[in-house]
Amino acid sequence: MSAPGKLYGLGVGPGDPELMTLKTARILATTSVLAHFRKRGQPGNARGIIEGYQWPGCSELALDYPLTTEVPFSDAAYTTALTAFYDHAAAALASHLGAGRDVALVCEGDPFFYGSFMHVYRRLADRHTVEIVPGITGMAAAWTRARAPITYGDDVLTVLPGTLSLEALIARMRVADALVVMKLGRNFAKVRAALTETGLADRAIYAERASMPGEAIMPLSEKSDDEAPYFSMILVPGRGRCL
Repeated sequence: MSAPGKLYGLGVGPGDPELMTLKTARILATTSVLAHFRKRGQPGNARGIIEGYQWPGCSELALDYPLTTEVPFSDAAYTTALTAFYDHAAAALASHLGAGRDVALVCEGDPFFYGSFMHVYRRLADRHTVEIVPGITGMAAAWTRARAPITYGDDVLTVLPGTLSLEALIARMRVADALVVMKLGRNFAKVRAALTETGLADRAIYAERASMPGEAIMPLSEKSDDEAPYFSMILVPGRGRCL
């Protein structure tokens, strides 16, 4: 009987392949199974980032989301569908691991930061050997590409999902020194309204696809529409102890 395989959760960074770590590249070049999340019928972004780095003889396991933005996050149907999906994904990974095959599951940004990997990790970590390789987050790429130092001195960085209610966004923004707002999408207009209410809109920066092809970075005041793709966020740099 072969020894059980090992699951690697590989952070592949924000989009530019050169921002992937050497450790992730080394593991990709030697692992027999490459797994990646994607929207059904479309190539996954993480898979695109690592093109050419994977072992040529590896097999691939595409994990197709049953839905993405079709159903609101607050709808019970969303939770039901995604819970079943992560159960199925974990079982598919476990099948390879149980057969003695190492699996590299690639993740945009960092595996433990708002990532799908966390949901399969929670299902598998107590039964299988798992190694996590951190990655550069999208927000780090965004403030770097925007040339916007995000925290000075004692500034406290607050990261908010745009899925919060307007009231919750306003309350948290009022006490923030520096701010990153993620998960914009259909929440963009609500987030802009919260920034305006708290007086932060004038110094906010909109960043879309930072470090990727099609990158767009501008002051929020220059963005005239409320459209925001998946890989977009808003930054509000801190104004703390700047020497």
